[in-house]
Amino acid sequence: MNRILVAIVDPFLLALLATVGLAALFPATGPATVLVNHVADAAIALLFFFHGAKLSRDAILAGIGHWRLHLAVLASTFGLFPLLGLAAGLLPASVLSPVVATGILYLCLLPSTVQSSIAFVSIAGGNVPAAICSASASNLLGIFITPLMVGLLMHTGGQAGISLAALEAIILQLLVPFIAGHLARPLIGQFVQKHKQTISYTDRGSILLVVYSAFSAAMVEGLWHKVAPSDLLVISAASIMLLAMVLVATALTGRWLGFTVADRIVLVFCGSKKSLVSGVPMAGVLFPVAQVGLIILPLMIFHQIQLLVCTWLAARYRRSA
Repeated sequence: MNRILVAIVDPFLLALLATVGLAALFPATGPATVLVNHVADAAIALLFFFHGAKLSRDAILAGIGHWRLHLAVLASTFGLFPLLGLAAGLLPASVLSPVVATGILYLCLLPSTVQSSIAFVSIAGGNVPAAICSASASNLLGIFITPLMVGLLMHTGGQAGISLAALEAIILQLLVPFIAGHLARPLIGQFVQKHKQTISYTDRGSILLVVYSAFSAAMVEGLWHKVAPSDLLVISAASIMLLAMVLVATALTGRWLGFTVADRIVLVFCGSKKSLVSGVPMAGVLFPVAQVGLIILPLMIFHQIQLLVCTWLAARYRRSA
């Protein structure tokens, strides 16, 4: 019950909202902007270094035998979601503004979460080793697949595709730290495990820095002149519809493929999540800083909605077990 209450309250989301408020009232300007951007870049690299260090090969090997399940999760994450995101972009501008549609498409291109997916599978009584494998694989592949899909399907910095500078940033800020962290795991793995709670604060602090940097730049560029209050309601409604469609699709697919209840739970929870932890820093690398606030706004709203809905759903699975 405590875990469910924590998921509902979500102190990290409160910290995110406070950071957005801070950026709205006191945005970084002038020389402070340069300093904040450099610190945010370093924080992104540190975040992905620890992602690599925390990736357990043993956990992956323990669940790798469920390859049909893992393929189904990946198909939902990098197949169904992007198709729904592209479909949303076809709606008239009077229904879904281009700014909101862009943020929703970016949200749909992201990998699944790791921690919350595994936690919800555990609460629901699902196959935890398989969840660890699926969520880890999604996050790992997302480092490569998400930038590629952004380059193919979105406009970054006014041009289609990924510029050479963006590609260099992906390599230096995401891939190199991630690989370095994973290679260093034999040396620092025990330290990372022992100080997992402290490192989680480092992860979250990194995200808050990126959010502050992004929303500071967005405020300077006139964020609230581009996003009307009605857009927030539209984003919320679109997030609910998007999540509902994916939850239904994954539940039906699990039955159609003949998965056990424990494995269907993995598909439902791992296949319906989108990672705020990966999405915010990736946006900081892939898009001009002034655009990042607009891009990640739907992700921040979807993040809270998925927590609330999946908290209720996990408890329902547990009661029916």
